[in-house]
Amino acid sequence: MSKSRRAVLATIAATLLLSQITSKAPAAEQPKEIRIGFQKAGIFPAAKQRQTLEKVFKARGIDVRWVEFQFGPPILEAINTGNVDFGYAGDAPPIFAQAARANLVYIAAIPSRGYNQGIVVPENSPIKTLKDLKGKKVGFGKGSSAHNTIVAALEKAGLTYADITPVYLNPADATAAFASGNIDAWSIWDPYLALAEGKQARVVAFSKDVQDSISFFLANKDFTGKHGDLVALFNRTFADEGKWAEANRAEVATRLQEATGVDKAATTRAVERSNYTVVPINDRIIATQQETADRFFKLGLIPKPVQVKDIVWTWNPGS
Repeated sequence: MSKSRRAVLATIAATLLLSQITSKAPAAEQPKEIRIGFQKAGIFPAAKQRQTLEKVFKARGIDVRWVEFQFGPPILEAINTGNVDFGYAGDAPPIFAQAARANLVYIAAIPSRGYNQGIVVPENSPIKTLKDLKGKKVGFGKGSSAHNTIVAALEKAGLTYADITPVYLNPADATAAFASGNIDAWSIWDPYLALAEGKQARVVAFSKDVQDSISFFLANKDFTGKHGDLVALFNRTFADEGKWAEANRAEVATRLQEATGVDKAATTRAVERSNYTVVPINDRIIATQQETADRFFKLGLIPKPVQVKDIVWTWNPGS
C-alpha cells in the first residue's frame, strides 16, 4: 500500500473515531432552576410579581428563583461567581465587570428615554447648573450607571472628575445622606429619583441631557454557553413582558408598588417615563457602550481598556 493511501485511510479512521466520540458526548444537563438577580429598578419586579417567567419555565420543568440586590454591581458579581444566572443593570456595571474579567455576557438591552436617571439637589440648593457642581460633594454608587451619568455630566459642563468630591454610596445610604445634607448632589435612578422629586428635590439634569442611557440584560458566560436555548427563551419572555408593559402602564405601576413597597406616586412617575422595549444588542448600542468604556479608562476608573463587543452574545428574536 502506498504511503499516500495509508495517510488517507489514517485520516478517515481518525475522523470516524472523532465522530463516534462526539456523538457519545452528553448534552448539557438542563438546570433544575434558573436564578435571577434583580433590583427595584426596571421591569424585573413587575415580572416577578406577575410570575410570568415561572409559567414559561415551568413548562420546561425548571423553577425560577429571584435574588434581590440594591444595585447593579453586586448583581454582576453574583453572575460572575455563578451564584445567579441572569441579571439586569445599567451601562456602567458591566464595563467595570469586564475590566475585572468577570465571567458574563451581554444578552439584550433596553434603551432608555433618558428620564429615569438624573442628578438632583435640594430644592433650595445654590446649584443651578452642572457647572455649579464644582467643589461639591456628589453621591452615587461606584461602578453604577449613576457613576456614568455624573462623569458624562462633568464632561459636558467642561469640568473634570477632580472638580468634585465623589461620595460612593449605595442607594439606601445615599438616600439618608441626601436627606441629611451630607452630600450636595446625588446622581441616581428611578424609583429613588422619583422619590426624591416627590420630596421637593430639584433635577439639575436628566441622563438624556448628557448621555445615551441603556440598560442591559446579562448572563453568566458558562451558563450561556451550555444553555443558549434557555437564554433565548429568557429574552423572548422579557420581550413579551416589555410589550405588555408598554400597553399597560397603570397595571405595571400597581404591580411594581405591590412588589417593592415604593410610594405609589413615585412608582407611577417612574413607570410613565420608562421604556420597556427589549431589543437585541446591535452595533449602535455596542458603539455607545464602547464610548462609556473608553471614558472610564481615560479617567483611570478602570485599569485597562475593554472591547465591549468581546462579551456580546448574539440573540436572534426570531429563533
